[in-house]
Amino acid sequence: MTFFELMRRNAWRKRLRAILLMFSVGVAFLIYGLTASFVAGSQGAARASDNLLGVFNKSGRGLPLPLAYINRIAAEPDIAAVAYTARMRGFVEVEKNVVVVSAVEPQAIAAANGEELGLTPELTAALEEGGDRVLVGRALAEAQDWSIGQRIGFTGQLTRTDGSRNWSFTIAGIFEGADAGTDTYFMLARYDALNAARARDKDTVDAFVVRPRPGVSPGMLAARIDALFANSAAQTRTQSEKQFLEAFLRQFADVGLIVSLVVGAAFVTILMIAINTMLFAARERRFEIGVMKVLGFSSGRIMALVVGETLFIFVVGGAGGLVLAKLATLSIGPEFGLVFGATLLIQSFAIIAGLGLLTGLLPAVSAMRLPIVNAFRTR
Repeated sequence: MTFFELMRRNAWRKRLRAILLMFSVGVAFLIYGLTASFVAGSQGAARASDNLLGVFNKSGRGLPLPLAYINRIAAEPDIAAVAYTARMRGFVEVEKNVVVVSAVEPQAIAAANGEELGLTPELTAALEEGGDRVLVGRALAEAQDWSIGQRIGFTGQLTRTDGSRNWSFTIAGIFEGADAGTDTYFMLARYDALNAARARDKDTVDAFVVRPRPGVSPGMLAARIDALFANSAAQTRTQSEKQFLEAFLRQFADVGLIVSLVVGAAFVTILMIAINTMLFAARERRFEIGVMKVLGFSSGRIMALVVGETLFIFVVGGAGGLVLAKLATLSIGPEFGLVFGATLLIQSFAIIAGLGLLTGLLPAVSAMRLPIVNAFRTR
């Protein structure tokens, strides 16, 4: 019998106990997988850029800025590209089906943010074909079951010059995003078409998107941009994409703290349960441990056997929880921004290994130090 086979048989000796312990470990890693997927996804700030800057109204992100600001921003020598966007929230078909449209100038947004969004020259050209054309993010297209060439109706928050709030677009293309963590749950429309059709706030934007030149400090550039408009009627606040997303999420709650507390509580609980269970299992087998020592098993080999049993339980239970977490992220849909990627998987198995070793250490040391005479007294 191999060492691994002996370890596996010992772990399965009390099947019900092993299954319940694996189930507890699986639940803990299911919680971890879902919460970490949220942080790693497009709704969190983990994948956000520190180099891409956003210029907003200092009095509030919902307030507009004059479009004319772009000339003064673009004149800064340390800026590689600058674009602008006007966001319009609305819904498709029913009010609960909320969708966001970002109105942009195609070539400008491609230069400033095209790499992150996955905007190819073909997609940019398709958006320029007509004022009613839009590019739809992959996540939004899959959630709505939309396809290229489809005509969609959109009820927006902006009122048109004719008094209605009904907008109609044709899907000219679908952009993929740079990776799975990129937010693609929105549409890109033509700013000139939206600006001409809306009844108020003409020639204004919600934000400017700035890409610094290589080697330029984003923080110093942000300060210089804000200084340009320090005495203007509409002052600005310039932040990196990561700072913006973190500040946005903090409006609702400290997501990082909540995730840490929930995951920490789950892991501490499972750690206490597992250590107590493995200590009890080691006490049950003191006679067997004594026999193995008589047969020539070294203290290190006995310690490795006990730790291996704990690792086996954690690996099986943790892997099950992670599989459920991955399936949950796929079934929930992209609109919630859950991303279960390779980095998260590696981190999860590192935690599984760490918890397994930590849990098995105390019972393993106890078994290693058990005198043979005391072991035989249990019979």
